[in-house]
Amino acid sequence: MKNKITELFKIHYPIIQGGMIWVSGYKLASAVSNAGGLGLIGAGSMYPDVLLEHIQKCKKATSNPFGVNIPMLYPDIQKLMDIIVEEEVKIVFTSAGNPKTWTAFLKEKGITVVHVVSSVKFALKAEAAGVDAVVCEGFEAGGHNGREETTTFTLIPMVKEHVKIPVIAAGGIGTGRGMLAAMVLGADGIQVGSRFAATKESSAHDNFKQAIVSVKDGGTQLTLKELAPVRLVKNKFYHQIQELYQHNPSTEEIKELLGRARAKKGMFEGDLDNGELEIGQIAGLIHEIKPAKEIIDMIIAEYAAVKKSL
Repeated sequence: MKNKITELFKIHYPIIQGGMIWVSGYKLASAVSNAGGLGLIGAGSMYPDVLLEHIQKCKKATSNPFGVNIPMLYPDIQKLMDIIVEEEVKIVFTSAGNPKTWTAFLKEKGITVVHVVSSVKFALKAEAAGVDAVVCEGFEAGGHNGREETTTFTLIPMVKEHVKIPVIAAGGIGTGRGMLAAMVLGADGIQVGSRFAATKESSAHDNFKQAIVSVKDGGTQLTLKELAPVRLVKNKFYHQIQELYQHNPSTEEIKELLGRARAKKGMFEGDLDNGELEIGQIAGLIHEIKPAKEIIDMIIAEYAAVKKSL
């Protein structure tokens, strides 16, 4: 299956595994890459020495291309970038920041750069900064999200109309039907997060994986917009946020409730009551935990069957 994305990353299928915090370690990234997609190590939840360990282990676990996702909000990002260069990682996805900040640095080192955006405005900024492709993420996605609340299937054709670089669709996609629909609207590939969070290779806690499987339609909500919009499962912590909102809280009061390490507590340590459980709306279609290879095989088989039937 050849197109702009498979040629850009030298992969078999135009399927990218989202670089999620506390979920995307080397086991998941290498499994996706071995299955023909592009696996990403999620550096947002890793100290520099941990990232180094995961990159080195990923190299041993796969001979296929893989990359690293780095949220630019990371406090000591220079150390992460230095490790990526030293370890000769060939693909970097940046997010949550200005693409101008690191794109030139990475491109000078021969690294393929992709930036995650949530609007046409930021897609154009990313293209102007020199990135090789953009991930257009709609607000159906789990985790941190765009303030505009633009849906994936609205965002893709609007971005495609304005940029010349390849476009990767993300947010609410986890099936072959979703992949076909995204590509009909102009996407050159898809990025899948939530569906890969509920895999055997995911580094998420088993409690969180089971929580994903249990999510039904309407079981997640975008919240905490005053800080950084994030889509969460409606657990005890989520309802505490909503109760606080009834009293018109200040930003400081919201920060105090949020505290520190909420995502780690929920997604990595398995505290389903007090943790921040970041997952996308597509969780309503996830009914069991499977190996990453089965997910990719299922997406490609369904994509081909539905495309043929139309």
